[in-house]
Amino acid sequence: MDKKVLLSTLWIFVTVNYIFCDVFTLFHAPDLNQFLIGQVGGIELTQSFLLTFAIIMEFAMVMIVLSRVLEYSFNRWFNIIGGLVFTLIQAGTLLDGDFTLHYLFFSIVEISATLYILWAAWTWRNLE
Repeated sequence: MDKKVLLSTLWIFVTVNYIFCDVFTLFHAPDLNQFLIGQVGGIELTQSFLLTFAIIMEFAMVMIVLSRVLEYSFNRWFNIIGGLVFTLIQAGTLLDGDFTLHYLFFSIVEISATLYILWAAWTWRNLE
């Protein structure tokens, strides 16, 4: 498979997992109650926090397109950096140990996918 297509598809997969994890979290009453009062896991859901979170998530969505259109060198490095950053972010969310089983499941899937993105980009060699 073409690496550009593979990487783009993996970013789609990761992004959909992020979305569904958040949707499932809203089905968990204790989490939903925290969202409704604007305080989740000791984090206040301010406009600044939500904007920061939106920018981070936008990068994952932008990688869907960039993986298809960037030339080899930039594409490879953007995917290496993106895979590493998103692996670290998601792993970091598991450090406090206060999470639901569905969140742990999605996190394992997301970390596995971003590690695979990192590995696929790292081992990518331009044959041209």
